[in-house]
Amino acid sequence: MIVVVGIGADGMSGLAQASRAELVRATVIYGSRRQLDLLDDSVTAARREWPTPMLPALRSLLDGTAGDVHVVASGDPLLHGVGNSLIRLYGAAQVVVLPHVSSVTLACSRVGWAVQDTEIISLVTNEPHTAVRRGGQAIVMSRDASSPVALARMLTDTGRGDSEITVLEQLGGPAERRRSATAREWSARPPGDVDALNVIAVRYLPDERRFSVMPDEAFANDGQITKQPVRAFTLAALAPRAGELLWDVGAGSGSIAIEWCRSGPGCRAIAFERDEARRKRITENSVAFGAHVEVRAGAPDAFDDAPPPAAIFIGGGVTQPGLLDACFDRLASGGRLVANAVTVESEAVIAQWYARHGGELRRFDHQRGEPLGGFTGWRPAMPVTQWSVTRP
Repeated sequence: MIVVVGIGADGMSGLAQASRAELVRATVIYGSRRQLDLLDDSVTAARREWPTPMLPALRSLLDGTAGDVHVVASGDPLLHGVGNSLIRLYGAAQVVVLPHVSSVTLACSRVGWAVQDTEIISLVTNEPHTAVRRGGQAIVMSRDASSPVALARMLTDTGRGDSEITVLEQLGGPAERRRSATAREWSARPPGDVDALNVIAVRYLPDERRFSVMPDEAFANDGQITKQPVRAFTLAALAPRAGELLWDVGAGSGSIAIEWCRSGPGCRAIAFERDEARRKRITENSVAFGAHVEVRAGAPDAFDDAPPPAAIFIGGGVTQPGLLDACFDRLASGGRLVANAVTVESEAVIAQWYARHGGELRRFDHQRGEPLGGFTGWRPAMPVTQWSVTRP
Protein backbone atom coordinates (compact mmCIF):
# COMPACT_ATOMS: atom_id res chain seq x y z
CA MET A 1 0.00 0.00 0.00
CA ILE A 2 1.16 3.56 -0.73
CA VAL A 3 0.10 6.21 1.79
CA VAL A 4 0.36 9.81 0.57
CA VAL A 5 0.31 12.46 3.29
CA GLY A 6 -0.27 16.12 2.45
CA ILE A 7 1.67 18.64 4.50
CA GLY A 8 1.56 22.44 4.62
CA ALA A 9 4.20 25.11 5.05
CA ASP A 10 3.50 24.98 8.81
CA GLY A 11 4.95 21.47 8.92
CA MET A 12 4.03 18.84 11.49
CA SER A 13 2.17 21.31 13.70
CA GLY A 14 -0.57 21.71 11.09
CA LEU A 15 -1.20 18.01 10.49
CA ALA A 16 -4.35 16.19 11.48
CA GLN A 17 -3.90 13.39 13.99
CA ALA A 18 -4.36 10.65 11.37
CA SER A 19 -1.72 12.18 9.08
CA ARG A 20 0.76 12.58 11.94
CA ALA A 21 0.19 8.97 13.04
CA GLU A 22 0.92 7.68 9.53
CA LEU A 23 4.23 9.53 9.37
CA VAL A 24 5.25 8.37 12.83
CA ARG A 25 4.63 4.70 11.98
CA ALA A 26 6.28 4.89 8.54
CA THR A 27 9.48 2.97 7.79
CA VAL A 28 10.37 4.82 4.58
CA ILE A 29 9.13 8.20 3.34
CA TYR A 30 9.61 9.67 -0.13
CA GLY A 31 9.30 13.37 -0.94
CA SER A 32 11.08 16.47 -2.17
CA ARG A 33 13.88 17.88 -0.03
CA ARG A 34 11.67 20.80 1.05
CA GLN A 35 8.85 18.50 2.13
CA LEU A 36 11.14 16.06 3.94
CA ASP A 37 12.72 18.95 5.85
CA LEU A 38 9.30 19.78 7.32
CA LEU A 39 9.27 16.51 9.27
CA ASP A 40 10.38 16.62 12.92
CA ASP A 41 12.23 14.13 15.14
CA SER A 42 9.07 12.16 15.92
CA VAL A 43 9.38 10.74 12.40
CA THR A 44 12.09 8.07 12.42
CA ALA A 45 11.55 6.60 8.95
CA ALA A 46 14.27 6.58 6.31
CA ARG A 47 13.85 9.70 4.18
CA ARG A 48 14.37 9.37 0.44
CA GLU A 49 14.43 12.42 -1.81
CA TRP A 50 12.83 12.15 -5.24
CA PRO A 51 15.39 11.83 -8.03
CA THR A 52 15.23 13.67 -11.34
CA PRO A 53 13.43 12.52 -13.43
CA MET A 54 10.80 11.48 -10.93
CA LEU A 55 8.58 9.13 -12.97
CA PRO A 56 10.91 6.07 -12.97
CA ALA A 57 11.06 6.29 -9.16
CA LEU A 58 7.25 6.32 -8.97
CA ARG A 59 7.05 3.21 -11.14
CA SER A 60 9.44 1.28 -8.89
CA LEU A 61 8.08 2.56 -5.58
CA LEU A 62 6.82 -0.83 -4.36
CA ASP A 63 9.68 -2.92 -5.76
CA GLY A 64 11.17 -5.16 -3.08
CA THR A 65 8.98 -3.64 -0.35
CA ALA A 66 6.93 -5.86 1.94
CA GLY A 67 5.19 -3.17 3.97
CA ASP A 68 3.60 0.18 3.28
CA VAL A 69 5.47 2.99 1.55
CA HIS A 70 4.79 6.57 2.60
CA VAL A 71 4.99 9.70 0.45
CA VAL A 72 4.86 13.26 1.73
CA ALA A 73 3.51 15.93 -0.62
CA SER A 74 2.53 19.60 -0.52
CA GLY A 75 -1.03 20.47 0.49
CA ASP A 76 -3.63 18.36 -1.29
CA PRO A 77 -1.74 15.62 -3.22
CA LEU A 78 -4.73 15.20 -5.54
CA LEU A 79 -4.60 18.82 -6.74
CA HIS A 80 -2.00 18.77 -9.54
CA GLY A 81 0.03 16.58 -7.22
CA VAL A 82 1.83 13.26 -6.94
CA GLY A 83 -1.30 11.54 -5.63
CA ASN A 84 -2.85 11.61 -9.11
CA SER A 85 0.27 10.10 -10.70
CA LEU A 86 0.41 7.28 -8.16
CA ILE A 87 -3.28 6.42 -8.60
CA ARG A 88 -2.81 6.29 -12.39
CA LEU A 89 0.14 3.92 -11.94
CA TYR A 90 -1.15 1.64 -9.17
CA GLY A 91 -4.93 2.12 -9.03
CA ALA A 92 -7.06 3.68 -6.32
CA ALA A 93 -7.17 0.46 -4.29
CA GLN A 94 -3.39 0.61 -3.74
CA VAL A 95 -3.12 4.31 -2.82
CA VAL A 96 -4.43 6.06 0.30
CA VAL A 97 -4.36 9.87 0.28
CA LEU A 98 -4.56 11.98 3.44
CA PRO A 99 -4.91 15.54 2.13
CA HIS A 100 -3.95 18.78 3.85
CA VAL A 101 -5.68 22.10 3.09
CA SER A 102 -4.80 22.92 -0.51
CA SER A 103 -2.92 26.05 -1.55
CA VAL A 104 -5.92 26.93 -3.71
CA THR A 105 -8.30 26.93 -0.75
CA LEU A 106 -5.83 28.91 1.35
CA ALA A 107 -5.29 31.45 -1.43
CA CYS A 108 -9.03 31.91 -1.97
CA SER A 109 -9.50 32.44 1.77
CA ARG A 110 -6.84 35.17 1.74
CA VAL A 111 -8.36 37.14 -1.13
CA GLY A 112 -12.01 36.43 -0.29
CA TRP A 113 -12.98 34.39 -3.35
CA ALA A 114 -15.41 31.50 -3.57
CA VAL A 115 -13.46 28.42 -4.63
CA GLN A 116 -16.20 27.20 -6.98
CA ASP A 117 -16.06 30.50 -8.90
CA THR A 118 -12.29 30.35 -9.33
CA GLU A 119 -10.36 28.62 -12.11
CA ILE A 120 -7.29 26.59 -11.12
CA ILE A 121 -4.31 26.83 -13.48
CA SER A 122 -0.96 25.08 -13.07
CA LEU A 123 2.30 26.45 -14.46
CA VAL A 124 4.33 23.67 -12.86
CA THR A 125 4.74 21.98 -16.25
CA ASN A 126 3.00 24.48 -18.57
CA GLU A 127 4.27 27.70 -20.15
CA PRO A 128 3.29 31.08 -18.63
CA HIS A 129 1.09 32.08 -21.60
CA THR A 130 -1.31 29.21 -20.79
CA ALA A 131 -2.44 31.21 -17.73
CA VAL A 132 -3.58 34.18 -19.85
CA ARG A 133 -7.35 34.66 -19.78
CA ARG A 134 -9.72 37.30 -21.17
CA GLY A 135 -11.61 37.73 -17.90
CA GLY A 136 -12.61 36.00 -14.68
CA GLN A 137 -10.41 34.98 -11.78
CA ALA A 138 -7.92 32.18 -11.21
CA ILE A 139 -5.46 30.76 -8.74
CA VAL A 140 -2.27 30.09 -10.67
CA MET A 141 0.10 27.50 -9.21
CA SER A 142 3.64 28.69 -9.88
CA ARG A 143 6.58 26.65 -11.12
CA ASP A 144 9.09 28.72 -9.14
CA ALA A 145 10.00 32.28 -8.11
CA SER A 146 10.06 33.43 -11.74
CA SER A 147 6.42 32.58 -12.47
CA PRO A 148 4.77 35.80 -11.13
CA VAL A 149 6.84 38.16 -13.28
CA ALA A 150 6.60 35.89 -16.32
CA LEU A 151 2.80 35.88 -16.07
CA ALA A 152 2.65 39.62 -15.34
CA ARG A 153 4.63 40.34 -18.51
CA MET A 154 2.44 38.03 -20.57
CA LEU A 155 -0.69 39.78 -19.32
CA THR A 156 0.81 43.20 -20.02
CA ASP A 157 1.97 42.21 -23.51
CA THR A 158 -1.49 40.85 -24.40
CA GLY A 159 -3.40 43.98 -23.33
CA ARG A 160 -4.28 42.82 -19.83
CA GLY A 161 -1.92 45.03 -17.83
CA ASP A 162 -4.77 46.23 -15.60
CA SER A 163 -5.25 42.70 -14.26
CA GLU A 164 -4.98 42.52 -10.49
CA ILE A 165 -2.44 40.01 -9.22
CA THR A 166 -1.76 38.94 -5.65
CA VAL A 167 1.31 36.81 -5.02
CA LEU A 168 0.95 34.62 -1.94
CA GLU A 169 4.16 33.07 -0.61
CA GLN A 170 4.67 30.29 1.96
CA LEU A 171 0.90 30.01 2.48
CA GLY A 172 -0.07 28.73 5.92
CA GLY A 173 3.47 28.92 7.28
CA PRO A 174 5.19 31.33 9.66
CA ALA A 175 6.84 33.15 6.75
CA GLU A 176 3.59 33.73 4.83
CA ARG A 177 3.59 36.91 2.77
CA ARG A 178 1.10 38.62 0.45
CA ARG A 179 1.82 41.29 -2.16
CA SER A 180 -0.62 42.86 -4.63
CA ALA A 181 -0.20 44.98 -7.75
CA THR A 182 -1.48 45.30 -11.27
CA ALA A 183 0.20 43.11 -13.85
CA ARG A 184 1.67 46.25 -15.43
CA GLU A 185 3.14 47.41 -12.12
CA TRP A 186 4.56 44.00 -11.26
CA SER A 187 6.03 43.66 -14.74
CA ALA A 188 7.74 47.07 -14.52
CA ARG A 189 9.10 46.65 -10.98
CA PRO A 190 9.26 42.94 -10.10
CA PRO A 191 10.42 42.19 -6.55
CA GLY A 192 13.68 40.30 -6.39
CA ASP A 193 12.83 38.26 -3.30
CA VAL A 194 9.82 36.15 -4.34
CA ASP A 195 9.80 32.80 -2.59
CA ALA A 196 9.83 29.71 -4.81
CA LEU A 197 6.79 28.41 -2.93
CA ASN A 198 4.10 30.76 -4.19
CA VAL A 199 0.72 30.90 -5.89
CA ILE A 200 -0.80 33.81 -7.80
CA ALA A 201 -4.37 35.04 -7.46
CA VAL A 202 -5.35 36.83 -10.68
CA ARG A 203 -8.42 38.89 -11.53
CA TYR A 204 -8.22 39.33 -15.29
CA LEU A 205 -9.05 42.80 -16.60
CA PRO A 206 -10.61 43.93 -18.82
CA ASP A 207 -13.26 41.22 -18.64
CA GLU A 208 -13.94 40.30 -22.26
CA ARG A 209 -15.02 36.70 -21.80
CA ARG A 210 -17.11 35.15 -24.54
CA PHE A 211 -18.18 31.55 -24.51
CA SER A 212 -19.31 31.48 -28.11
CA VAL A 213 -17.16 31.45 -31.25
CA MET A 214 -15.02 34.60 -31.35
CA PRO A 215 -15.41 37.35 -33.98
CA ASP A 216 -12.83 37.40 -36.78
CA GLU A 217 -11.23 40.63 -35.55
CA ALA A 218 -10.22 38.93 -32.29
CA PHE A 219 -7.52 37.09 -34.24
CA ALA A 220 -4.51 38.68 -35.91
CA ASN A 221 -4.73 37.50 -39.51
CA ASP A 222 -3.80 38.30 -43.09
CA GLY A 223 -7.19 37.30 -44.44
CA GLN A 224 -6.34 33.60 -44.30
CA ILE A 225 -8.83 32.79 -41.56
CA THR A 226 -11.83 30.50 -41.25
CA LYS A 227 -14.63 33.04 -40.87
CA GLN A 228 -16.77 33.08 -37.74
CA PRO A 229 -19.92 31.38 -39.14
CA VAL A 230 -17.82 28.67 -40.80
CA ARG A 231 -15.81 28.27 -37.59
CA ALA A 232 -19.04 27.64 -35.69
CA PHE A 233 -20.26 24.77 -37.84
CA THR A 234 -16.72 23.40 -38.17
CA LEU A 235 -16.35 23.18 -34.37
CA ALA A 236 -19.74 21.46 -34.23
CA ALA A 237 -18.50 18.85 -36.72
CA LEU A 238 -15.18 18.37 -34.90
CA ALA A 239 -17.09 17.77 -31.63
CA PRO A 240 -14.24 18.45 -29.16
CA ARG A 241 -14.16 16.57 -25.87
CA ALA A 242 -12.23 17.39 -22.72
CA GLY A 243 -8.51 16.69 -22.91
CA GLU A 244 -8.40 15.87 -26.63
CA LEU A 245 -5.72 16.83 -29.16
CA LEU A 246 -6.56 18.41 -32.53
CA TRP A 247 -4.34 18.64 -35.59
CA ASP A 248 -5.17 21.86 -37.48
CA VAL A 249 -3.73 21.33 -40.96
CA GLY A 250 -3.21 24.43 -43.10
CA ALA A 251 -3.89 26.48 -39.98
CA GLY A 252 -3.68 30.03 -41.42
CA SER A 253 -4.25 32.24 -38.37
CA GLY A 254 -4.79 29.28 -36.02
CA SER A 255 -8.40 30.26 -35.32
CA ILE A 256 -9.76 26.69 -35.43
CA ALA A 257 -6.96 25.39 -33.18
CA ILE A 258 -7.58 28.18 -30.67
CA GLU A 259 -11.36 27.75 -30.68
CA TRP A 260 -10.79 24.03 -30.09
CA CYS A 261 -8.60 24.82 -27.05
CA ARG A 262 -11.23 27.23 -25.71
CA SER A 263 -13.99 24.65 -26.02
CA GLY A 264 -13.18 22.41 -23.05
CA PRO A 265 -10.74 21.72 -20.20
CA GLY A 266 -7.44 20.23 -21.27
CA CYS A 267 -8.09 20.63 -25.01
CA ARG A 268 -4.91 21.28 -26.96
CA ALA A 269 -3.85 21.49 -30.59
CA ILE A 270 -1.00 21.26 -33.05
CA ALA A 271 -1.15 23.78 -35.90
CA PHE A 272 0.58 22.84 -39.16
CA GLU A 273 1.33 25.80 -41.43
CA ARG A 274 3.85 26.19 -44.26
CA ASP A 275 4.11 30.00 -44.21
CA GLU A 276 6.63 31.29 -41.65
CA ALA A 277 4.85 34.63 -41.11
CA ARG A 278 1.59 32.82 -40.45
CA ARG A 279 3.29 30.45 -38.00
CA LYS A 280 4.48 33.49 -36.06
CA ARG A 281 0.96 34.91 -36.13
CA ILE A 282 -0.51 31.63 -34.85
CA THR A 283 1.89 31.76 -31.91
CA GLU A 284 0.87 35.36 -31.14
CA ASN A 285 -2.83 34.46 -31.29
CA SER A 286 -2.27 31.41 -29.07
CA VAL A 287 -0.51 33.54 -26.44
CA ALA A 288 -3.30 36.14 -26.50
CA PHE A 289 -5.90 33.44 -25.76
CA GLY A 290 -3.78 31.34 -23.39
CA ALA A 291 -4.24 28.37 -25.72
CA HIS A 292 -2.19 25.15 -25.70
CA VAL A 293 -1.18 25.26 -29.37
CA GLU A 294 2.08 23.83 -30.67
CA VAL A 295 3.05 25.37 -34.01
CA ARG A 296 4.81 23.24 -36.62
CA ALA A 297 5.80 23.60 -40.26
CA GLY A 298 3.70 22.36 -43.15
CA ALA A 299 1.91 19.04 -43.47
CA PRO A 300 2.54 16.20 -43.98
CA ASP A 301 6.31 16.66 -43.55
CA ALA A 302 5.91 17.90 -39.97
CA PHE A 303 3.69 14.98 -38.94
CA ASP A 304 6.72 12.94 -37.82
CA ASP A 305 6.86 12.42 -34.03
CA ALA A 306 3.65 14.41 -33.47
CA PRO A 307 1.41 12.82 -30.80
CA PRO A 308 -1.64 11.10 -32.28
CA PRO A 309 -4.74 13.30 -32.63
CA ALA A 310 -8.31 12.66 -31.59
CA ALA A 311 -9.45 14.82 -34.52
CA ILE A 312 -7.96 16.46 -37.61
CA PHE A 313 -9.21 19.57 -39.37
CA ILE A 314 -7.99 20.35 -42.89
CA GLY A 315 -8.58 23.98 -43.71
CA GLY A 316 -6.13 24.23 -46.58
CA GLY A 317 -4.17 21.97 -48.91
CA VAL A 318 -6.89 19.40 -49.59
CA THR A 319 -5.71 19.13 -53.22
CA GLN A 320 -2.08 18.54 -52.19
CA PRO A 321 -1.23 15.00 -53.36
CA GLY A 322 -1.10 12.56 -50.46
CA LEU A 323 -2.26 15.00 -47.78
CA LEU A 324 -5.65 13.44 -47.11
CA ASP A 325 -4.08 9.96 -47.14
CA ALA A 326 -1.47 11.06 -44.59
CA CYS A 327 -4.13 12.60 -42.33
CA PHE A 328 -6.51 9.64 -42.52
CA ASP A 329 -3.69 7.19 -41.80
CA ARG A 330 -2.80 9.08 -38.59
CA LEU A 331 -6.29 8.69 -37.13
CA ALA A 332 -6.97 5.86 -34.72
CA SER A 333 -10.30 4.06 -34.69
CA GLY A 334 -12.96 6.55 -33.57
CA GLY A 335 -10.89 9.56 -34.66
CA ARG A 336 -12.69 12.36 -36.50
CA LEU A 337 -11.64 14.16 -39.67
CA VAL A 338 -13.25 17.33 -41.01
CA ALA A 339 -12.20 18.96 -44.29
CA ASN A 340 -13.53 22.24 -45.70
CA ALA A 341 -13.39 23.08 -49.40
CA VAL A 342 -14.17 26.30 -51.30
CA THR A 343 -12.88 25.48 -54.79
CA VAL A 344 -14.24 23.12 -57.43
CA GLU A 345 -10.98 21.17 -57.35
CA SER A 346 -10.98 20.67 -53.59
CA GLU A 347 -14.68 19.77 -53.68
CA ALA A 348 -13.88 17.05 -56.20
CA VAL A 349 -11.23 15.57 -53.90
CA ILE A 350 -13.45 15.37 -50.84
CA ALA A 351 -16.35 14.05 -52.93
CA GLN A 352 -14.13 11.12 -53.95
CA TRP A 353 -13.19 10.46 -50.33
CA TYR A 354 -16.84 10.63 -49.32
CA ALA A 355 -17.67 8.03 -51.98
CA ARG A 356 -14.95 5.71 -50.62
CA HIS A 357 -15.31 6.19 -46.86
CA GLY A 358 -18.78 7.58 -46.22
CA GLY A 359 -19.31 10.11 -43.47
CA GLU A 360 -21.31 13.27 -44.03
CA LEU A 361 -21.11 15.73 -46.89
CA ARG A 362 -22.62 19.20 -46.36
CA ARG A 363 -22.66 22.47 -48.21
CA PHE A 364 -23.07 25.81 -46.45
CA ASP A 365 -24.12 29.10 -48.04
CA HIS A 366 -24.51 32.29 -46.07
CA GLN A 367 -25.02 35.94 -46.90
CA ARG A 368 -24.68 39.14 -44.93
CA GLY A 369 -26.45 42.45 -45.24
CA GLU A 370 -24.29 45.33 -46.50
CA PRO A 371 -25.03 48.93 -47.58
CA LEU A 372 -26.22 49.25 -51.16
CA GLY A 373 -26.63 52.92 -51.92
CA GLY A 374 -29.17 54.15 -49.40
CA PHE A 375 -30.47 50.63 -48.87
CA THR A 376 -29.22 47.23 -47.71
CA GLY A 377 -28.41 44.33 -49.99
CA TRP A 378 -27.25 40.78 -49.49
CA ARG A 379 -23.58 40.00 -50.09
CA PRO A 380 -23.01 36.24 -50.54
CA ALA A 381 -19.91 34.62 -49.10
CA MET A 382 -18.19 31.78 -50.92
CA PRO A 383 -20.04 28.51 -50.27
CA VAL A 384 -18.18 25.94 -48.18
CA THR A 385 -18.37 22.21 -48.80
CA GLN A 386 -17.56 20.15 -45.74
CA TRP A 387 -16.79 16.48 -45.42
CA SER A 388 -16.71 14.91 -41.96
CA VAL A 389 -16.01 11.28 -41.13
CA THR A 390 -15.21 9.08 -38.15
CA ARG A 391 -12.63 6.39 -38.79
CA PRO A 392 -14.03 2.93 -38.07
